[in-house]
Amino acid sequence: MYNRVNRKAALARRHRRLRKSVSGTPERPRLAVFRSLAHTYVQIIDDTTGRTLVSVSTVEPELKAMGYGGNAAAAKLVGKIAAQRAIEKGIRQVVFDRGGNIYHGRVAALAEAAREGGLSF
Repeated sequence: MYNRVNRKAALARRHRRLRKSVSGTPERPRLAVFRSLAHTYVQIIDDTTGRTLVSVSTVEPELKAMGYGGNAAAAKLVGKIAAQRAIEKGIRQVVFDRGGNIYHGRVAALAEAAREGGLSF
């Protein structure tokens, strides 16, 4: 239990530190990643108005039917769909917010799939 509390606190510290410099604008919104044990969530957010422009997660019925949502393959699919939905709304450039997570595994797979889908950050 002790180690888990420290890991969660470290994640929260990294996220606070990251958010000091990362902010979304209407021209370049923020692509925020949240990773739980079983699912992966992505939002594209305009921080000036506080609006979520695009959201995708492995909880959605069409993605949930694909299988387990807590692996790199599911994260790659989420990144690809997020890029498609963003481009449909006219968003091509985003600021990447890894949410305090280390850029590795699911987070890296999601980012690479979003880049391949047409987003630039």
